[in-house]
Formats: sequence, structure tokens, C-alpha cells
Amino acid sequence: MNGQNRADVKVGARVQVVRKADQPTGRLTEGVVMRLLTRSSFHPHGIKVMLEDGQVGRVQEILE
Repeated sequence: MNGQNRADVKVGARVQVVRKADQPTGRLTEGVVMRLLTRSSFHPHGIKVMLEDGQVGRVQEILE
């Protein structure tokens, strides 16, 4: 599942995000969602979240 819809991204979900610094390479970082930072219900580049370790990035994939 991709992370473009805010309703799909839940606090506590394990996700893969791309951090701002990693956008040119597309390197993904895995973590657990602590906070949702994007207010809109949809974002074409992924919902921005803060992970439990404090890193911020846009959700590329929601892991089941």
C-alpha cells in the first residue's frame, strides 16, 4: 500500500519513508510512525510523518 492517503497511514504503523536528504537517491528508511505531519487527506509524494526515532520523511510504503 502506498502512503499517499492520510487515512491509510496510522500512528504505530511500520512504514518505509524517504527522508528529504535521501530524495535524490530514493533511499528508504524503515520505522514506526509516531506523528502525522501532513494535514491534507492526500499528497502525491506521500504523507509526511515523524518516526519514533525522530526522523521525518514521506511515506512510500506501508508495511503489513
